[in-house]
Amino acid sequence: MSQSESEFHGRASLAGYRAALNTPGSRRPVVASLLARLPIAMIGMSVLLFVQRETGSFATAGVVSASTLAGVSFGSVLQGRLIDRFGPTRPLLTVSAIFAALIAALVTAIEMHAPTALLVPLAAGIGLSEPMTGSASRALWSRLLPPGPARNAAFSYEAISMETFFILGPGLAGLLITTPWPGTGVVLGAACMVTGSALFALSPAVRAWGPAPAAHRRLLGALANPGMRTLALAALGFGMVIGFVEVAVPAAAAEAGHLAVGGLLLSLWSVSSVGFGVAYSLRPWPRPMGLRLPALLVAFGGLVALLALPSTLWVLGAAMLAAGALITPQSATHSAAIEIVAPKGTAAEAFGWVLTAITFGLACGQSVSGYLVEHSGPATAFLVAGACATVLAAAVWLLRGTIRPAPDATGTGARVTAAGQR
Repeated sequence: MSQSESEFHGRASLAGYRAALNTPGSRRPVVASLLARLPIAMIGMSVLLFVQRETGSFATAGVVSASTLAGVSFGSVLQGRLIDRFGPTRPLLTVSAIFAALIAALVTAIEMHAPTALLVPLAAGIGLSEPMTGSASRALWSRLLPPGPARNAAFSYEAISMETFFILGPGLAGLLITTPWPGTGVVLGAACMVTGSALFALSPAVRAWGPAPAAHRRLLGALANPGMRTLALAALGFGMVIGFVEVAVPAAAAEAGHLAVGGLLLSLWSVSSVGFGVAYSLRPWPRPMGLRLPALLVAFGGLVALLALPSTLWVLGAAMLAAGALITPQSATHSAAIEIVAPKGTAAEAFGWVLTAITFGLACGQSVSGYLVEHSGPATAFLVAGACATVLAAAVWLLRGTIRPAPDATGTGARVTAAGQR
């Protein structure tokens, strides 16, 4: 496979992983980004548990936590656009300071038993200002590495490490809520995120990423490109299916009389995701990105639909392991597809749009799944998740021709770098 074909098809290699992580200038931002992203799935959960412990209301805690998620969905795009325009250093340092101040304000408000009307906007501001170090880290690899297996491996590494953090985050939040002060998880998670973001922003390789030249920019930015919209549609379906499962699996465990097992089952599919994700990145299939996006989504939906069949939690756990194997491959594919469809100079913003699509899909899936679980049972939610994935995968397949190299941010056409891209 030629270098251009390898870049287009997003194939990694073990040598590529070694080359990426040993790239000169990469070590400090890699370590710093790990520190910054470790609590990414911990902040919202810690806020939820802290609010519930202080107010005694899951309803209030859910609203406050959802406000954080809503803030993240907007902040990821806004920060991505600022990072592309000015470089990561100034935006990340600025939002880190705002984030730290809002965390302090929210913790104080919770301790003082402030009304929900105050907690909600504070939580939304926290989500909006949560440092998007992941977007900057992913975009940095395009500056440190030339197109080829090493860059593809770096994108796979980003997806795999992110999935690992999503496994660890909720567990750490649950552990820290048992400490004498229930706000420990919020403060420690925020301190970890701010410290990591600042170290990342001040690392030499990141500081060398200066402001982009002034150019005409469309209102929709990266999303103005049809390929980005197709990628966002695939990400929406991915998030929606996960949202269905995150509600239906704990409900199935509760239905079986073992509520505590629900969290363990969700961890199981994350574990298989990380394990299979590395192997898949070495030999992804289908090779053309325009086919891979819908193929992975419809396969994921099909495996989730099979969760409706198990009659015991042991069988459900085995089915979760099978379904979870396709989580990281999709995350890595989304990251690799950005390299193809995002206009030049919009990589961080493009990653923000993908995060927003996944977040919106999670919210939709969780809300619909909650209704279905209550009225028809978990099995129905699993089946509907599979149906939604199939419909969206069909739409992505019909739009597969848009997954091609994008024009740059100025509207100048880009040269097609790989043959047979459809």
